[in-house]
Amino acid sequence: MKIPQMIAAELRRLTSTRMSVIALVALLAVPILYGGLYLWANQDPYGNLSSVPVALVVDDRGAEVNGQQRNLGDEAAEQLLDSDTFEWHRVTSDQADAGLETGDFDFIVTLPADFSDAVASLSSDSPRQAGIELRTNDANNYLASTIGTQAVARIRESVARKVTDEAGLTLLDALHTIRVKLVDATDGATQLVDGLASAKDGSSQLASGSATLADGSVQLADGTAQLSSGAVGLRDGTAQLRDGASQVADGAQQVAGGVDRIDAAARRVGTAAGDAAAQLPQARADIATALADAGLDPARIDEILSRLDPVAERLSAANGRVQDTVAQIDQLDDGARQVAAGSATLATGAASAADGASALADGAGTAASGAAQLRDGSAQLRDGAEQLDSGLGQLSTGATQLRDGLAAGVDQIPDSDDATRQAQAQAISDPVAVGTSAVTTAQNYGAGLAPFFAALAGWIGIYALFLIVKPVSKRAITALRSPVRVTLAGWLTPTALGALQMVGLFTVLAIALQFSFANPAAALGILLFASATYAAIVLALNVWLGSVGQFLGLVLMVLQLVTAGGTFPWQTLPAPLAALHHVLPMGYVVDAMRQVMYGGDVSRVGPDLLVLGAWMVGGVLVAAIGVTRMTHHRTLRDLQPSLIG
Repeated sequence: MKIPQMIAAELRRLTSTRMSVIALVALLAVPILYGGLYLWANQDPYGNLSSVPVALVVDDRGAEVNGQQRNLGDEAAEQLLDSDTFEWHRVTSDQADAGLETGDFDFIVTLPADFSDAVASLSSDSPRQAGIELRTNDANNYLASTIGTQAVARIRESVARKVTDEAGLTLLDALHTIRVKLVDATDGATQLVDGLASAKDGSSQLASGSATLADGSVQLADGTAQLSSGAVGLRDGTAQLRDGASQVADGAQQVAGGVDRIDAAARRVGTAAGDAAAQLPQARADIATALADAGLDPARIDEILSRLDPVAERLSAANGRVQDTVAQIDQLDDGARQVAAGSATLATGAASAADGASALADGAGTAASGAAQLRDGSAQLRDGAEQLDSGLGQLSTGATQLRDGLAAGVDQIPDSDDATRQAQAQAISDPVAVGTSAVTTAQNYGAGLAPFFAALAGWIGIYALFLIVKPVSKRAITALRSPVRVTLAGWLTPTALGALQMVGLFTVLAIALQFSFANPAAALGILLFASATYAAIVLALNVWLGSVGQFLGLVLMVLQLVTAGGTFPWQTLPAPLAALHHVLPMGYVVDAMRQVMYGGDVSRVGPDLLVLGAWMVGGVLVAAIGVTRMTHHRTLRDLQPSLIG
């Protein structure tokens, strides 16, 4: 019996009765129904979230935000109600709780009473996060919790973006104001630097002058000390002069008095001598007359008068001396008077000089004390001026650094206009624009799951077929036919039926669900190849283990269900399951389908098909070995009826 004959015989058996045909058609429809219905139900769930009922509770009391009284909870609620993200219902807290219990709402989003106040606290000394409460009920839908978490995250991002936009604009306006003030401060610092430079020059001159003053004050202190000592001596000397002058004045007054008396006597003597000298010519004439009257001759008279001439001469000479003496006595009297007046004046001046010398001594002492203080003060002034000069130098350096730092700060703060600051605030609130690009893109959520569920449906279809398809022909084995032909016939029969399943499934995906395929022919070819591979594996299990092998086919399907990486990346699997991902065939079917369906890297399909081919060839060889064993060795297990039927 040839292979086509064995295949035809098995097909005749499967279609021998109406119930057999119904059973065959039902099993052929299993992968179509499984894959088609599941992918139809999950074709685009995220596009229908607007039908998910969600309760929105706003308890926000409002607060002053950025200088304005606002209720951010109401603002957020208005945005949510206007959006089509979910079917939002703004209700009270009690209504929301009741709806969540009865399943009227999938989850509850609550904006608490301090929502606006918490947002406003971001600009205070005690900032805190604003809370958004999410309440779910997994008894309604477990995924509602995940969806609700994503919804709350989007609400948080929306509110945060809005608040950050406004706060960023306020900050940028403040920075602009700061820049203006910094420019003014830079100008002031420049003036300060210039002023400090002038002050530094003045302080240098002050330091030099104060040093000169300190040296001069030392000399002045020494000089005033000497002056004070000399003034004390002068005071003592003038005191003695005053006393001596007083005595001289008294003596001069007495001398003047005595000289006055002498002058008076001398005047009387001079008058008498003058009178005598004046009367002498008259007396001589009278004597001559008398002698003439006496009868003396002129000669005798001349002789007698000649004897009077020496007396007259001596009298005249005496009178001259007396007059000279009187004149000298007058001069002496005048001098005595002048001496008396001068000595009196001297005494008065000496007294004044004594008083002045005393005052001078006191003043010199005060001057000496002041000069000493001046010396000490000028020394302090010199030291202070030197410190001032040094300090002004440091201050000038610091002011220069301040000016340069302010100028650098001004340069670092952009000089932007209102429109630019508005754009900057918007960029700050949403700083990252996500630009998406993909090497390949799935059409929608259902198309993203299609490779996995198509691969899984192929296994389910083959597994279901082996419920009614005999792995090998018992008749052919009993007739000791060729094990290879028996094995190929046992493999090709479910492979052909599986091909019908895959064609039907592909038709549903491409036409009914309108999934796009970058390479439809390759996608269908991979499904057919995968179905043939699954048939070889399940055939080998049935040949060697019978009904136990059929059960292991179910176990193997479960293992591949979790290790194929059809939903989550296989890297998230535990280590033992991740290792199975690299061994079991379904993961390679999923990878190959993704490449040809989404337009990915076709070069990856070749290695995937090689692995599937290895499984296929290995399954057929293992099944052939089992069939060979059956043709040579019969056991009681071969005669026992199947547990599955």
